[in-house]
Amino acid sequence: MTNYVLSCCSTADLTKEHFEKRDISYACFHYYLDGVEYTDDLGQSMPIDKFYESMANGAETKTSQINIDEFVEYFTPFLKAGRDVIHVSLSSGLSGVYNSAVQAREILMEEFPERKLIIVDSLCAASGYGLLMDALADKRDEGMDIESLASWAEENKLRLAHWFFSSDLTFFVKGGRVSRVAGFVGTILRICPLMHVSSEGKLVPREKHRAKKNAIKAAFGKMAELAMDGKDYSGKCYISHSACEEDAVALARLIEEYFPKLDGKVEIKNIGTAIGSHTGPGTVALFFWQSAGERL
Repeated sequence: MTNYVLSCCSTADLTKEHFEKRDISYACFHYYLDGVEYTDDLGQSMPIDKFYESMANGAETKTSQINIDEFVEYFTPFLKAGRDVIHVSLSSGLSGVYNSAVQAREILMEEFPERKLIIVDSLCAASGYGLLMDALADKRDEGMDIESLASWAEENKLRLAHWFFSSDLTFFVKGGRVSRVAGFVGTILRICPLMHVSSEGKLVPREKHRAKKNAIKAAFGKMAELAMDGKDYSGKCYISHSACEEDAVALARLIEEYFPKLDGKVEIKNIGTAIGSHTGPGTVALFFWQSAGERL
């Protein structure tokens, strides 16, 4: 058995039970709801449905990343116990949390020079980040050492496809990812933008679709076009959503009917409170392993 810790941020949007089952440690972001601070603790302190209900009712949200001191406090017990750590962070294209983890490492290596603390920028987000962590847990369980695991992560992280669409642009406008004019026009015309996470780990609009049903078909079309091994795709597929489970189920149904060799059913998860603070309700995200080549 390996004796190192596999770690990530809570923004991988897996459930607490999933993290525990796969023996993946996680450090928690923070978020604010109408000025009150909460921990992004996978719905433990505030149920996910209540969080999105509050947003739908007009609550103001913002997030706070894990800072250097918090990372030092988080990593120290592992290192003191004589265990090495590989920490895979949320995309540096979406947050400064990778830099905070790197700076914490510099501090801790002075105190624990005999230990290994490897920081990897996932360039992933939400359950795409979670799908990467699940694959890394598989490799660890197969006996891969910490340096080889870090190399595997670097070599494969851009093969994780991320496709998002939203039927409610309110919080994309608030976060500055969609202009007010585009948001107003999009709402009137029922435009659902299809977005993806780029090779730089940034959220980029790619297409516009009229009506939610067309956005669902377009997201499915991206997987049909890009999935590793085409229709013979045999990997896992995750879908996450923010208070719109029916849309996630509709997309999952298309995928399960088209890909007969899929590794189990499509796993449907909630977009967590940190990522959801920026998307708001109405967002569906699709994640799968794509064929050779990197994201656009």
